[in-house]
Amino acid sequence: MLTVLIMYLLLGSVAGFLAGLLGIGGGLVIVPMLTFMFTSQGLPPEHILHLALGTSLASIMFTSVSSMRAHNKHGAVLWPTFWKITPGIIIGTLLGTWIAAQLSTNFLKIFFACFLYYVALKMLLNIRPKPNRELPSSAGITTAGGIIGILSSLVGIGGGTLSVPFLTWCNVPMHKAIGTSAAIGFPIAVAGAVGYLANGLMAQGLPSPCFGFIHLTALATIVVASISTAPLGAKTAHSLPVPKLKKFFALLLLFMATRMVWSLF
Repeated sequence: MLTVLIMYLLLGSVAGFLAGLLGIGGGLVIVPMLTFMFTSQGLPPEHILHLALGTSLASIMFTSVSSMRAHNKHGAVLWPTFWKITPGIIIGTLLGTWIAAQLSTNFLKIFFACFLYYVALKMLLNIRPKPNRELPSSAGITTAGGIIGILSSLVGIGGGTLSVPFLTWCNVPMHKAIGTSAAIGFPIAVAGAVGYLANGLMAQGLPSPCFGFIHLTALATIVVASISTAPLGAKTAHSLPVPKLKKFFALLLLFMATRMVWSLF
């Protein structure tokens, strides 16, 4: 048990740092690592990825607040954009959790891996937006939020892997895209955690201690570690050049996608 707790603490520390550094909420690390850890603990295979997704989103509720506050101190959160995108985020995330509850673990793994490969390759190829592109109207931003919410809840992330590319595609500077994404992670995480909790209440054979599709021991341990390292990641982000940030982000995505595909075999 002690070894498991130490692993949760290390996972939370890394996830918190990456949340602050890249505005991604930490789910890109938490979901695959919890999948491997839950598998090694012998948890029911049919619930493993759902538990990883639900626990990841619940932890991001806390990590995103810590990361958001740190980025806000640097003036990197676009609050008008945040308020416009949030309604779509909440509706899309709740819908996505219901969809995920109907899908198998292997399907979710394949979906997660393909999604990561797509985002990583776009960043490594340095596909640039048109120079005259701007953020869409309020309705457009809300619609984008709905799409981000659905996909984020399907892969258990705070939305940074979608919201950062979306904002930079609209020519928002990278550091402000990361800061705003950190803020967007909070409504995604709240709606996602509620959705996985509710959809997991009737699931049969969940291990203890679980509340719906949320593993309480993993959640508490990851949160303690992640909220202390997220401000350090945010501070580091504002001292690094944009090209290095993008390359690091893309390589991380490729690594996690490959680990997820490997786990299928």
